[in-house]
Amino acid sequence: LLGVGVLLVVYTLLRHGLRSAPRPHARPELRGRTAIVTGGSSGIGAATALELARCGARVILATRSARRGEAAASRIRRETGNDEVRFMHLDLASLRSVRAFASAFLLQEPHLHLLINNAGVSAGGTTEDGFSLPFQVNHLGHFLLTQLLLERLRSCAPSRVVIVASSAHCAGRLHPESLGRPPSGLFSTFQDYCDSKLANVLHARELATREQGTQVTCYAVHPGFVNTSLFRHAPLWLKPLLLPLAWLLFLDASEGAQVVLDCATQEGLEPLSGRYFTDCGPQLPWPAGRDDRLARALWEGSERLVGPGVAWGHQ
Repeated sequence: LLGVGVLLVVYTLLRHGLRSAPRPHARPELRGRTAIVTGGSSGIGAATALELARCGARVILATRSARRGEAAASRIRRETGNDEVRFMHLDLASLRSVRAFASAFLLQEPHLHLLINNAGVSAGGTTEDGFSLPFQVNHLGHFLLTQLLLERLRSCAPSRVVIVASSAHCAGRLHPESLGRPPSGLFSTFQDYCDSKLANVLHARELATREQGTQVTCYAVHPGFVNTSLFRHAPLWLKPLLLPLAWLLFLDASEGAQVVLDCATQEGLEPLSGRYFTDCGPQLPWPAGRDDRLARALWEGSERLVGPGVAWGHQ
């Protein structure tokens, strides 16, 4: 028992010694503004939603599980005293669900100022629409959601879209002719995830280009290496190594949410629309993330993949 206690003390000291303390942040008053946070029931999404609610925003937790979504909304209302926090069902692995969510939101909510495209998965698999799970949840579902809500964002401008990407985009390889198909190879799931994160960076870049002059701005964000439930999909053989390392060195969800919140609320970021941000501010993404031709091809390919109804957001 003494040995276990000593190990725990050493482990805790290492954890706090190797990681810097989170920076304090002052956030603006957001009363009267409405935000959607996808994947808002846990991890970075929940931490982002909590802080937005603390600032007085009306916050919609758009998540797949009604049980977890309602519980998260209740907890945030209790902790912040802000009653303007609610759950709405959204399953990004189903384009039908994305359309249903957008339809319900547009009927029920008159305003939208912040769209936080946060939800993500790292698991392999195929969706009901026939696309790879990471590509659809991390990019394609968010692409459709953004398109369907774009007119509302324009009408409430100035407004912002924040897309949670990752430094994993450095290993992404997107081929417009095979978008949505799972890659092959031994590390296909990891490659699929990296491809979806490159799509996030390029989506923000192209959206910013297309929305010039509308006061809708967009930012791609690398939140840092954050210890979230994303790792629950790691292979069993990797978890004994990965999980202690994540606990020791990775950021907490509340720390990872800070750069997301910066891009959502910080004044004066409008000239940097389309840029890629880390906790150090705007950074150059890897070369593929700066390829405007690839960004355009991804946009056009994504429009084809989501099919009829994508123009709804422009009507």
